[in-house]
Amino acid sequence: MSKVFFLLTTFFSLYSAENSLRRELFSKNIHNREFYEEKFVNWLSQFNITSNDGNHFTHMLSNFANNDDIIETHNANKGNTYELGHNHFSHMSFDEFKTYVRLGLQERTEETVADYVLEAPKDLSALPASVDWSTKGAVTGVKDQGNCGSCWSFSATGALEGAYEIKYGTLVSFSEQNLVSCDTIDSACNGGLMDNAFSWTKTNGGLCTESGYPYTSGTTGQKGACATTCTKNSAVTPKSFTDVAKNSDSALMTAIAQQPVSIAIQANQPAFQSYKSGVLTGTCGSNLDHGVLAVGYGTWTDGTDYYKVKNSWGTSWGMSGYILIQRGNTQRCGECGILCGPPSFPNL
Repeated sequence: MSKVFFLLTTFFSLYSAENSLRRELFSKNIHNREFYEEKFVNWLSQFNITSNDGNHFTHMLSNFANNDDIIETHNANKGNTYELGHNHFSHMSFDEFKTYVRLGLQERTEETVADYVLEAPKDLSALPASVDWSTKGAVTGVKDQGNCGSCWSFSATGALEGAYEIKYGTLVSFSEQNLVSCDTIDSACNGGLMDNAFSWTKTNGGLCTESGYPYTSGTTGQKGACATTCTKNSAVTPKSFTDVAKNSDSALMTAIAQQPVSIAIQANQPAFQSYKSGVLTGTCGSNLDHGVLAVGYGTWTDGTDYYKVKNSWGTSWGMSGYILIQRGNTQRCGECGILCGPPSFPNL
């Protein structure tokens, strides 16, 4: 056997084996590889994502195909109250997604004590049927925490931004990086707690603005050194902060009717990776791992009551960065543990 013939035989054997393996990867999917490949190439262009090599391309495509099947199967069930769809996480397996967004909140300690607790009112008749601070000019645009477990800082700045706008009539975007790099109570990209962030902001005498101290940890995945060159806005310094009574929809609604509220939820569930629209129901527990911002409440077109929640995973996720979470869930902690954080807000 000549050397050339041997090399050609080896090449075609490897090529055949690789193709066989690739076909096997998609053998359990609903459609054939070509179906997903066309959608995937368009998705890559939409989100400006490139592959490192052929193996990386196939790995991402396989994840994309699996997620596409989940989306198609879920959306085919017309009894569901929410829809799934593709976003910038579609090339990740569920485990890769969880690793990337780095879910995690710090445990509350005895030192984490609010100045006040907001109880449910005895008379609920004064509560409006619906509230949406995002349409009232009290909520900044959706931000993206990237590859850093800094959700707590985005939730805290969101609550501070809302309180600031309501008090002073001006919407200012405050710096998450200021909290991530300089807050000595929380743990930067490894998690934190919104009440701790309020306490640190009070001790610090305010926060810098987003433009004065831009966010970089989403790209680096690191805390970064604390910069002291930006000018902090002392008017956003909380005088105190209030926790909302746990396990009470009426207490949380009362708080949201006053201002945007920081909340904690359990988001390490498959539905969160591909959530697109509608009211999320029945797919998560109360092991709190993600800080977000409740900006309103109301009733969806299908009659399901909801809380409107601003996330920090960019605008391609969910409803332009928002999610609707069921309100009135009979579980003690509510849907996704939304009532058990406890929810909290700063008092300026």
